[in-house]
Amino acid sequence: MLGHRFSAYFAPQDDRTPFEKLLPLFLELLTHTSGDVEEALDWMKEVDKEQALFSEDYTIEDFKNDLRKHGIIGDRPTKGKGMVMTAKAEKLIRERALEQVFGKLKRTERGGHSLRRAGEGDETTSDRRAYRFGDRIEQVAMSDSIRNAQQRGIDDLRMSEDDLEVVESEHQSACATVLMIDISHSMILYGEDRITPAKKVAMALAELIARRYPKDTLDFVVFGNDAWQVSLKDLPYLQVGPYHTNTVAGLEMAMDILRRRKLRNRRIVMITDGKPSCIKRDGEYHMNSFGLDDLIVSRTLDAAARARKAEIPITTFMIAQDPYLQQFIERFTEANQGRAFYTGLQGLADMVFRDHASNRRTS
Repeated sequence: MLGHRFSAYFAPQDDRTPFEKLLPLFLELLTHTSGDVEEALDWMKEVDKEQALFSEDYTIEDFKNDLRKHGIIGDRPTKGKGMVMTAKAEKLIRERALEQVFGKLKRTERGGHSLRRAGEGDETTSDRRAYRFGDRIEQVAMSDSIRNAQQRGIDDLRMSEDDLEVVESEHQSACATVLMIDISHSMILYGEDRITPAKKVAMALAELIARRYPKDTLDFVVFGNDAWQVSLKDLPYLQVGPYHTNTVAGLEMAMDILRRRKLRNRRIVMITDGKPSCIKRDGEYHMNSFGLDDLIVSRTLDAAARARKAEIPITTFMIAQDPYLQQFIERFTEANQGRAFYTGLQGLADMVFRDHASNRRTS
């Protein structure tokens, strides 16, 4: 019986240039520093002390020059010294987030969300059926139709309407999604960085939709004491503020955006790690950081119920493990008849992906 055979180990050859090796680290640091180029470079200097990133042959100044040459950083447009990242850097960060979160995906040209009905649709299946008046010519399964005609006599091959078979297809729907991101202070509390994974998920989801679901729309809302809409371009620069968590304001803005979208399928995805702790009442902030405030909870559940009435399901990704907060999310989910996931930071991205790909309503 043949056992194990051992041979000498040869490390795989890395033909990348020093710049190509260091660029992924720089892009990662840009995400953590919310797009601050100089802070990211300072962190690279600190890592260099431990890991010897640079050498006499390739210094950090050489790296900066290459960043400029490749159009990844530029000079600050306003007066004063400093560097900023470019639109090309923003795109590279989104593509890197996509690869990290969802893996490499091939672009398709259709909507991609299957509905539970068949007929004249976008995606073919393996099913066949008899031809019906109104079917498109490109739906006809020619090989199967010719075979049916042959069965009636090869010497006198004549095809009739009864011989025609049609390839069944599924309808593909488009979906309007609003991604809500909690930017309250708790997202960096206790030394745990929760905002960076949330940003990565947002950027990756945007890139995913652009490639796989081009008929979809995706909007972004951040919420702290208030809520406001941000663009795709803003995502790498998001920062946590000294805010409470006004979930109601975020939901109201998300629903306003979705009302303007002319799509049947609409949904809200919310990433949060804390309880609702703020609402506006009579133009004034009502805040409570201690426990679950009855008034704030009541208003938040009302907002969830309004979304349900508008047929807008809410998927909540809860990245905190506190039992009393999970109980609140269960009440919130019941009010909306949506979905909730309780996840750590490592599992967040995959769960958002699976939810986006599978949580579809029929029409």
